[in-house]
Amino acid sequence: MSNNNIPFQNIDWSTVPKVEYQGEKGVATWQTTEFNGLRLRIVEYSAGYKADHWCQKGHIVHCLSGEVTNELEGEESSLLKQGMTYIVTDDLSSHRSVTQNGVKLLIIDGDFLQKK
Repeated sequence: MSNNNIPFQNIDWSTVPKVEYQGEKGVATWQTTEFNGLRLRIVEYSAGYKADHWCQKGHIVHCLSGEVTNELEGEESSLLKQGMTYIVTDDLSSHRSVTQNGVKLLIIDGDFLQKK
C-alpha cells in the first residue's frame, strides 16, 4: 500500500505555472500541484468557455469567483456560483463546463474519488 501522507505545507499559487487548454470555445487556464493520489488545481475559464469533451472524472469543485454552468449529459444543467461547491465520484456522471462571463475554481480530485 502506498504512503499518501502529506506533511503540512503552504501552496503559494502565485508561483505555480499557468498552462492554457483550448476548449470547444474559449480557454481554460490551469495551475496544478500534485501529491501521491491527489491533484489540486486553480482553474479559470474564460468568458464564453465551453469544454471540448464530456468528463467522467470525479471532482470536488469550489467556485472562488464568477459562475459556471455544469451540463450533465442527458440531464438538466446546474449552476455553480461563488461560494458554492459540487462533488461527484468517478464514472457517476458525464459533465462539462460552460461559462458566460468566466469563472475561477478550486478543483480537487484524486484516488479517493474512485468508484467502489
